[in-house]
Amino acid sequence: MARKSGSHSEITGPRIRTEARRLFARHGFAAVSMRQIAAAVGLQAGALYLYTPDKESLLFDLLKGHMDELLAAWAEVPAAASPPEQLEAFVRFHIRFNLERAEAVFLSYMELRNLGPDNFAAIEALRRAYENELESILRAGQAEGCFALPDTKLATLAIIAMLTGVNTWFREGGRFSRAAVEQIYWDMVRKAVAA
Repeated sequence: MARKSGSHSEITGPRIRTEARRLFARHGFAAVSMRQIAAAVGLQAGALYLYTPDKESLLFDLLKGHMDELLAAWAEVPAAASPPEQLEAFVRFHIRFNLERAEAVFLSYMELRNLGPDNFAAIEALRRAYENELESILRAGQAEGCFALPDTKLATLAIIAMLTGVNTWFREGGRFSRAAVEQIYWDMVRKAVAA
C-alpha cells in the first residue's frame, strides 16, 4: 500500500520532515530507522519512499531547508547604515532565528558528518555563504577603523560559534529572557571587535 488513506503529500511531506528532525535530534541520525520515522507519522515504512529516496536524502533536505530559510530570513533584514549597526543586527538576528529552531541547529552541527561528499559540499557552501555575510560586515568595519581584528575569517567563525552556543544552554523561563540574552551577547561581540 503506497499511501495511507486520506493522506495528502502537502501534509504528509512536512510531517515526515518534522518527525525526522525530532527523532534525529533526540536519538541521532544513525540510531533512527526509516521504520521509526514512518511509525511516528503513522505510515507504513515503504510509504516513506514516496517522499524521499533514502534516509541521507531526508537529512540533506532538512539541513538544506534550514540553511535556505536562514539565508532568506537574513536577506529580509533591513541593511543598517554602519558596520557596528550591521553587526548588531546580525548578532540579534542569529540568536532570534536559531532559538526558534533548536533541533534544526543541532542537526546542522552534529549530523553534517552523515552526509556523503556531494551533499556535504552543498551544505558547506550554504554555510560559507552565511559566514561570508558576517565576514563582509567585519571587513567593512575593519576598513572603516570601527573594528580591530587579527583575522576576519577567524573572528567570523568565533562569533558564529559563540552565538550558536546559546542554543545549548538557553531555556525559556530561565535566568535570562531572550531580549536580555541578545543584549548581553551583543555587548560581548561589540567589545570583542572594538577598535
